[in-house]
Amino acid sequence: MNLNERNRLKLERLIRENEFEHALPYLLAHTRQGIRCAKAGEADDDKLGTSRIGGDPDLPSRIEWPVTSEGVPMTFLTQLNLQEFMAANESSLLPASGMLYFFVGVDEPAYNIEHRVIHVPEEELASASRRPAPETTALEGAFRAYRLEPRATLEPPNYAYVDTDQVENDTADYTDYEELIWSITDSRNGDVALLFGYPDGQHDDAEYEAALMILTGEKYDYHTGHALERIAAHFGGNKEKALQEIRDTLLLLEIDSDNDIGFCWWDAGELQFFIRKEDLLAGRFDRTYCSLYSS
Repeated sequence: MNLNERNRLKLERLIRENEFEHALPYLLAHTRQGIRCAKAGEADDDKLGTSRIGGDPDLPSRIEWPVTSEGVPMTFLTQLNLQEFMAANESSLLPASGMLYFFVGVDEPAYNIEHRVIHVPEEELASASRRPAPETTALEGAFRAYRLEPRATLEPPNYAYVDTDQVENDTADYTDYEELIWSITDSRNGDVALLFGYPDGQHDDAEYEAALMILTGEKYDYHTGHALERIAAHFGGNKEKALQEIRDTLLLLEIDSDNDIGFCWWDAGELQFFIRKEDLLAGRFDRTYCSLYSS
C-alpha cells in the first residue's frame, strides 16, 4: 500500500525530527497506512449500530449466529461500523458503508482457527437489533463491551518485519527505533485493535501462512520456501505471481489481549485475521484466515 502524498510528507517530517535520516528511503518504502482502534469508554447498551468490541452484536434478523464445525456457537469479538471508519480509511480498502462482524471459535491450535467475518450492507442495518450471545460460546466467557474509536495511522515495520541493518547505525540502535515507531504510530493507551499494519510476531512469515491456506487449503510447515513453492504451483509455477499474492495478503484485523474487555489470547498475545487484497476489494469476507500469535 503506497503512502498518499500527505502521509509521505508527514512520515518524512517525523523521521527527520527523530534524527533517523539514514533510514529515510527504507521507511518511506516500507511504512504502511493503517487504522488503529482505541477503547472509547464502555459501550452504551441502548445505542445500536456503533463500532464495538466485546459484549453482544447488533445483528439483522436474517443473520444466524455463526457456529463451529461441531455446532458450537462462536464467540462474538467486534463489530465495525464502516461509516465511522471512513475518515480513517485512507488506503480506501474497506467498504465505504455497512458493518463488519468478527466471530471466532476455539482458539486452539493457534493456526487456521475457525471463525467468521460477515459484512452486512448499510441498507440491512435498519433491521438490526441487539442479539444476546448464546449461554455458552466457543471461548466460554463473558466479555465487557467498549466503544471503538478508529484513527488513521502510519505503521513502520515492527520487530518481526524490520531490516535492522537499514534502521541501525553508529548513533541509533533498536531501542531508538522502537521510540521512533511510537512517535510515528502515535500509540495510545487503550489501543486494542489494528487494521492493515504489520502483524505482531517473532518472524515475518504470517502472510505466507495465511496466503497458503486461503489459496490452497494446505497447512504451513513454517518454511517460507515450501509455502512459496506451493503457492506458485497453484498459479501454474508462476513464482512472481506467488510473491505478489503474499505481498497482497493483508492484516484485516489484529485484536490485542485486554484485561478490561476480558480477552486473553494465550499468553497475552494477539488474534489476527488476514485477507487477500483481491478478495477484500471484491467484498469476499468468506475468504479469510485467522491465527494467533503469543510469545
